[in-house]
Amino acid sequence: MAEVEPLGRARSAFTRREWAESYRLFEAADRDAPLGPEDLEQLAAAAYLTGRDEESEAFHARAHQAFLDRGDHEGAAGAAAWLAFGLLQRGEMAPASGWFARAERILDEARLDSRVRGYLLIPAAIRFLVQGDLAAGHATFTQAVDVARRFGDRDLASLAGSGRGRALIYLGRVAEGVALLDEAMVAVMAGDVTPPIAGDIYCSVLEACQETFDLRRAYEWTASLAHWCASQPDLVRYRGECLVYRAEVMQLRGKWTDAAQDAQAACELLASRPMAGAAFYRLGEIHRLRGEFAKAEAAYSRANERGRKPQPGLSLLRLAQGQTDSAAAAIRSALLDTRAPARTRILAPAVDILLAAGDVERARTVAAELSDIAAASDAPLLSAAAAHATGAVLLAGDDIAGAPASLQRALDIWRNLEMPYEEAHTCLLMATVCERRGDQDGRRLELDTAKRHFKELNAAPFLARLDEQLGRPTRQAVGTLSEREVQVLRLLAAGKTNRDIAEDLFISEKTVARHVSNIFDKLGVSSRAGATAWAYQRNLV
Repeated sequence: MAEVEPLGRARSAFTRREWAESYRLFEAADRDAPLGPEDLEQLAAAAYLTGRDEESEAFHARAHQAFLDRGDHEGAAGAAAWLAFGLLQRGEMAPASGWFARAERILDEARLDSRVRGYLLIPAAIRFLVQGDLAAGHATFTQAVDVARRFGDRDLASLAGSGRGRALIYLGRVAEGVALLDEAMVAVMAGDVTPPIAGDIYCSVLEACQETFDLRRAYEWTASLAHWCASQPDLVRYRGECLVYRAEVMQLRGKWTDAAQDAQAACELLASRPMAGAAFYRLGEIHRLRGEFAKAEAAYSRANERGRKPQPGLSLLRLAQGQTDSAAAAIRSALLDTRAPARTRILAPAVDILLAAGDVERARTVAAELSDIAAASDAPLLSAAAAHATGAVLLAGDDIAGAPASLQRALDIWRNLEMPYEEAHTCLLMATVCERRGDQDGRRLELDTAKRHFKELNAAPFLARLDEQLGRPTRQAVGTLSEREVQVLRLLAAGKTNRDIAEDLFISEKTVARHVSNIFDKLGVSSRAGATAWAYQRNLV
């Protein structure tokens, strides 16, 4: 009877995944009489899942010593490994390395072939991936899978299998990698994996969905993670991570109010954890889209403080504030400093910013890079982004014949993915195509569609810009000139030479000369003086 109160109830609560109650009862039992190592490990797990990091590490350390006192070397090594994983997640690399080394030494001195050796391979495999040695990372995760199979350890099999899937994705074998991630998730959903490992696998899989731009899979697994968290009301660990992933999905789906609430809650839950940077960046993105620029600036700053570089969001913020030169300088710097896989996320915004700054040649190069990446992937989101970027570059180069096909492809994919903000932006480009063709009805329809989306999203900055576009005269007011030709004409009328114009617009002198020739033809003039007079008569200067 002594064991039933409260130790027996503590164990029962743990089995029912009532983490807070389990923690309370285990602690009460521990005050009455020191717990054995197995119960200490359960208490450590309950502490970890309820967000009590330091307490969890202390209980793992006690379990480690209790196993040593008992002469259970495998148990001692396992407790040391779990303590090290907790420290690793908190970003405390040196202590984590020390505990991993102690676990390995204990097994070596006891000459044990243990399942714990498989867990000790995990940090080494991750380190290989971070250092760029993808083949070694994949091989090490495969070793861990083999250990799991030999000892029948389902936790290790799922954890190492998901890591192997990530490695295959980095190696370019995306379909194989995604299949392994799905297999690991099936084990999680079937309840074959303990909660701490399940949470890690969820986060790894959702991070992979972000890296592969697999929006549909991200949406499905995010919903699954949210359900998993909701089924354990006491769960603190992973709830913040879940909210970060869900905020991004909600943002892309156009549910900005829900996304903002999730991002704000994630910032609070993850305040002391490494993923706080991602939470603040997501909050900054939503503020920027809503036109809340001061709040966006503050959130980006908090993200940067926590190790998440706020690009491309900060550059897009500067563009929205009318600071085009600053936006272009920042995104050029980001392009120089950012490598895959994070680089892919900044390419499409970079095209928009570079075009706004008049750097068409650089924008064309970046759009081509994005198209190459999209062609090697089967991610619809990437295909749509590449098609939009290509269409925008073609339009900037006055290719009215080629731009519509790319833009229509982007529109079709955005609509299929249910991404209203992106669809609205592509509609704006299609409106420009219609305008240059003289199709005023088509222009009005595209702008109306964009306005409807922006209104539903409550995207204040874009609504104001659209109202201005809908109310202004059409391109007929400046003849048949393209937007780029109007830019050139304004500079020409200001007395600038072709070289000056090329430097201002970041294009070649040859391109400027072609634009000037086209302007003369369209306006029916034969000199710069005639073009200047035309511009002044129409208040373009």
